[in-house]
Amino acid sequence: MSIARILTLCFLAASSATAQADRLAEKSVQAKEFMAAGKFPEAASLYRELNREVPNNPGLLLNLGMALQMAGDDSGAVPQLEAAAKLDPRLAPAWLFLGTARLRLGRTVSAIEALNRVLRLQPDQQNARAMLAEALLSVDRAADAAEQYRTLSEQNPENSAALYGLGRSYESLSVQAFGELEKAGRESVYWLVLTAETKHREQQLSSAFYLYRRALEKAPEMAGLHAALADIYRQTEHADWATAEDERERHLPKPDCGVHKSECEFDAGHYRELIANAGATDSLETHFWRARAYNQLAVEAFARLGELPPCSEQHELKARIYTNQKRYSEAAKEWKAAAVYSPTNTEIQEQLGVSLKFSQDYAGALPVFEELLKKRPASEELNYLVGDTLLDLQRPEDAIPFLKRAIERDPKLLPAHKSLARAELATGNDAAAIPHLKRVLATDTDGSLHFQLARAYQAAGQPELAKPVLAEYQRIQQTALADRQASQEELKITPP
Repeated sequence: MSIARILTLCFLAASSATAQADRLAEKSVQAKEFMAAGKFPEAASLYRELNREVPNNPGLLLNLGMALQMAGDDSGAVPQLEAAAKLDPRLAPAWLFLGTARLRLGRTVSAIEALNRVLRLQPDQQNARAMLAEALLSVDRAADAAEQYRTLSEQNPENSAALYGLGRSYESLSVQAFGELEKAGRESVYWLVLTAETKHREQQLSSAFYLYRRALEKAPEMAGLHAALADIYRQTEHADWATAEDERERHLPKPDCGVHKSECEFDAGHYRELIANAGATDSLETHFWRARAYNQLAVEAFARLGELPPCSEQHELKARIYTNQKRYSEAAKEWKAAAVYSPTNTEIQEQLGVSLKFSQDYAGALPVFEELLKKRPASEELNYLVGDTLLDLQRPEDAIPFLKRAIERDPKLLPAHKSLARAELATGNDAAAIPHLKRVLATDTDGSLHFQLARAYQAAGQPELAKPVLAEYQRIQQTALADRQASQEELKITPP
């Protein structure tokens, strides 16, 4: 071959390569423009073409995964992002988007792994840390979640979501410590005190009074019990009784810090030191002080949250407090206020619907649940909530299809069985109600389910089956009446 021919071929090859490079560059620029304009499906289509022409390029795989995820296709995004991270394990954005996609798909454990990888590469990545903290809390790893939230709040002291999450994490840890105490020493003085404190916070004053009194019988010199009783007396307008209890509290001996180190650390406000020193010690006293210390850390986090400018999390916290006190109308107002700051937060919307429902504003709750169901039509919980709210509105025929769908998706959803039984009875389908009533009969605490089942058997022409069920209904009613009378006597607030 002549030199001229060789030179011609080389020139043509170079020209072809240049043309291909220009074409790829043009597609890349166009794909970026689509991304910037929010045209994510169009961008994903171009990135697919680029990945076919330039395979195994971690950057292009990342871009494709990002485009798919932002187009709402998390399932399609995951394999692209996984491939990008495998080719370049130090590609932090691939791990970040992968963690986000896995979270949206409910793959929380593998999402945690991806988000941890992000933070090892970029310790200051606050979005990854925030998602990691929330994911950890959702799988009951509250101690790990608290560590992440604490770091976030230190990086930005005005991060309201971090402070709210930190408080929730500490609350969860307090509940865990109480659970350990309950397993090991239910009815112990420590259990009585913690249960009384919970009732006290929820303004169930008669129950709290009764429990504090029982605790005082077991531990007459335990600090704080007389002061708690004094507070209840003041709230129930017994100022003279409160004065007597305050005086008794003042005369209690100071704890011996050599023997009761945790108590002294608690009194000094050294909550983290108390928890660290308690370690994994397994005793009733340790569980007790750990639960109280975590609760105080939660109070501190929430207090700091309250000092920030108005935000969604402040209203969420108030809503939860009102809910615990069964003040559902006030809770609904707070959820509405929270939604102003976070209008796309579906959890806030769902809690708003639940609060409206519990406050018997069924007409207000129904559209909230229906709108959420449009976004998550496969949700057994939302199908149940829509159906049950329709039932509350005396629309049993409309309720039945939603309740059936809820049970199809989760046959173990007992509230849906109970509501479907009510709906079938209300529409005259007594026989159809029977299997659902039998399914929930073990949860009957007041006899109402036994009564409904007995009536259904009778209406279905099975009177022999109705007799023993009706007898059990009468027994439950008698027992419940006796328990109520005894409880009313026990829960009287009496003088010191």
